[in-house]
Amino acid sequence: MMDDEGTFTDYSSVRDLLLDAQERRGFLTYEQKAALQHAEWAASNNRNGYSTEPKVFSDIFNAIMEIELFQKYPELAAKLAELMPMHSDDVRAVIASRRISIDGGDVESVLDIVRQHVGVE
Repeated sequence: MMDDEGTFTDYSSVRDLLLDAQERRGFLTYEQKAALQHAEWAASNNRNGYSTEPKVFSDIFNAIMEIELFQKYPELAAKLAELMPMHSDDVRAVIASRRISIDGGDVESVLDIVRQHVGVE
């Protein structure tokens, strides 16, 4: 997701912002409630087995952005940081959305980054 300033953000940040707005105002609109429910689900371990926090997202995003291919495609780095893929097919599916090619070494680098940051090694 991209915020109003044009930077990428994650579901856990959206969740935290909406919860803060609810606490300050005492209510959320119908649309905000729906967005909050989705963000809570997407940031939980129910989606892919790992709950997410803003720091984990930003650490994964920044590490993926160090791979040369992703310097031209920060939106793909953000998508991979949010999805936290554990299999090469998942990485390739995200890359295929832009019809670009990725070599096996870069796929493995993405998988290594994700595994390191979610503690799967």
